[in-house]
Order: sequence, then structure tokens, then C-alpha cells
Amino acid sequence: MSGFGWWALMILAGALGVAEMFAPGAYLVWIALGAALTGAADAAFGLSLEGQLGAFAAATALSCAAGYFVYRGLHGRQRQEEPLNERHRAMLGERGTVCETFVNGRGKVRLGDSVWLAAGPDLAEGATVVVSGFHGTRLVVEAMQPKAPAEPAAGS
Repeated sequence: MSGFGWWALMILAGALGVAEMFAPGAYLVWIALGAALTGAADAAFGLSLEGQLGAFAAATALSCAAGYFVYRGLHGRQRQEEPLNERHRAMLGERGTVCETFVNGRGKVRLGDSVWLAAGPDLAEGATVVVSGFHGTRLVVEAMQPKAPAEPAAGS
């Protein structure tokens, strides 16, 4: 028994590739890659039906495993960005200005175009602060330390 022609496997790969564009998820592309590799192996070596099925299973398993690592790498890079529902983490280290004087460790801070409730040391309005943490919806801030003036070079 001769099996499918290599061209039939390439058509299957193309059809799966097109179906990937319309199907939710992203898994058909790896099966299409397995079909394309099997078609290439069949064109090169003239596989029997059993050989085609075995090559298709092996190529699809390997391409799906490769896809796992591809998506895991992409997901890891996205995690370093702003995670969904954890946008407050992006504010860590941001600089803001006190817009309502801190009394008893509570006040308001302007970050960009938003005003946030904040906790920190008693600070006067207009002081520059940096976000060091958060507690619920309240930012935890610290006063920005002014940079020390540069000392004159010796021998000047």
C-alpha cells in the first residue's frame, strides 16, 4: 500500500494553516507543520502509509513540543510587561508630586494626570515623592532625597 501522495499532505498542511486563522487558539499551525514535514519526507523517501502515519505522529509531536517552548517564551516576555489586573505594579518607582499635604501619614499624590490616595511620612504640598509600594488602592510613597551638590575638585 503506497499511502497518500506527498502533495495530499501539503494540501492538508495548507488547509490546516488556513483553518488556524479562523479557529480560536493557536494549535493547528503545529499540526500543519507536522503535515508539511511528513509531506517533505514522503517526497524525499517515498514513505509507505505506515511510514507516513508514523512520521506524521512524530513530526506533529515534535512541532507541538516546539510550540510549547515558543509560547512559553512569549508568555514570559509578556509577564515582564504590565500583567493584567496588576497594573499598580507598573507604578513602583514612579515619581509624583504631593497635591494634598500629608497629615498623620495620609495624603494625596499626583502621578501623571491622576490623583491617588497615599501613605507615607508627613510631607508638604509640592514635595516630590517616589512610589515604593501599595496597600490596596493606597500608594505607599517615600520622599525623594535631593541630590547632594557636587563637591569642587581638589586643587581648583
